[in-house]
Amino acid sequence: ERERLLHIAPHLVFPLPLTLPIYDYHRRGALTIRAGMVAYDILSWNKTLPRHRMYSRAGALAHEPGLNPHGLKAAARYYDAQIVFPERLSVENMLDAVALGAVVRNRARVDDLILEAGVIRGVRFEDEATGERLTARGRTLVNVAGPWVDRVLGEAGIEPLANPLLGVTKGTHIVVEPFPGAPSDALYIEAKTDGRPYFVIPWNSLYLIGTTDDRYTGDLDRVVPTEDEVAYLLNETNIAIPDANLNRDSVCYAYAGLRPLPHQRGGSESAITRRHIVHDHAPKVYGLLSIVGGKLTTYRNLSEQTVDKVGDLLGVKLPRSTTGTEPLPGAPDSPGAFSRDFHRTRPGWLSARSASYLVSIYGSRASAVVDLAEREASLREVVSPATGLIAAAVVFSFTDEQAATLTDAVMRRTMIGYAADAGFGALDGVARAVSQGLGWDDARIAHELAAHREYMTRFLPRALEYADSEAPAGNYSSYVRHGAVTAN
Repeated sequence: ERERLLHIAPHLVFPLPLTLPIYDYHRRGALTIRAGMVAYDILSWNKTLPRHRMYSRAGALAHEPGLNPHGLKAAARYYDAQIVFPERLSVENMLDAVALGAVVRNRARVDDLILEAGVIRGVRFEDEATGERLTARGRTLVNVAGPWVDRVLGEAGIEPLANPLLGVTKGTHIVVEPFPGAPSDALYIEAKTDGRPYFVIPWNSLYLIGTTDDRYTGDLDRVVPTEDEVAYLLNETNIAIPDANLNRDSVCYAYAGLRPLPHQRGGSESAITRRHIVHDHAPKVYGLLSIVGGKLTTYRNLSEQTVDKVGDLLGVKLPRSTTGTEPLPGAPDSPGAFSRDFHRTRPGWLSARSASYLVSIYGSRASAVVDLAEREASLREVVSPATGLIAAAVVFSFTDEQAATLTDAVMRRTMIGYAADAGFGALDGVARAVSQGLGWDDARIAHELAAHREYMTRFLPRALEYADSEAPAGNYSSYVRHGAVTAN
């Protein structure tokens, strides 16, 4: 599946070298790690990525000089792949589905399942943008609500919440700017305090550090990193890279997510399988499938298995899936060649930095964003100083990528919310973009900005201190304070 993703989305998925340092306090020594690496290479014998390499202690320090030398025995280097922004992968799958005839309803909240004599017949849902209550009917239904799978089933009276399909675990990450001793490769390290694995990954011109793995029974709708989790990741990074000297002020922002894993009573979180399950609710309910587990790398395979199962339920022989070979909408034939041509032919008003960011986010569809700005000069403004994103991309989120809210545009389309400033430095420009390009009035802009600010509190962003301070009129803070809806 990794090889397929490298082929169908080469503008979003990239090879990632990882170094695994081996210390004298680790549970697995160099021989065990080497055996695992050999098995890894054998099981992925047809991969295009390089095979593993082992380093002595001296070789490991020459390769990654920032590593803590005390107790270091050896290191292994191997390759995986990185999806920098999974949100963009989701968007392009959505766009591809729509082009093939799918109907997508953003901001649609399912309230109930329609059952008739033990057979699924559809769903009742609310359009959160309008408040309209609607019904969608069909012969099969796939419940792919992630960590909310049990809630959907419980509210419909299909499965009691006391007998869950899921055992949700929480993972927290922190994001920091480059620091002394920062690795050139991603590091895959066994934590010294508790032996859990975690990563230090070069990501988005920053460093992504994580993750934790703990059972979670809290609010599914608001998952927030704790200060203890942040401190744990900072401490472990400082142990592995002594010159880092990271502290709480080093954290640009943090975020937490939930893993919808199969329910398992007791045992360690790491022992819970990451494999996915396509759960058929028959004979209790016919025509209903629920997705349990899974991971990003295998999303396409899971989707193929699910659609095949739907075909079986319908008694329909489906054609062979082509999702493993057909490129996604933004995939250029040759990413390198497209990037060079895009830079060579870019208009004079578009900087090289802005051009690079557009290509990294949209691939070949970057040309459509530039075309929008060519037609409307006001959309050529750089709205995000941290990334170089232009206003046209914000408008494009709504006109071409089904964004429904400002947060959709910032966090799930343009991705500027994951820059070092967590997107706060862009909000003035974003407000102007939606005003000039979409005709939003001041009341809507104030409402959307206030809602976005509230949403961003779960990221514990360092930049939120600025948003809370007094600032000159005409900027983001004035929109929030003096618009129709305040941030209080």
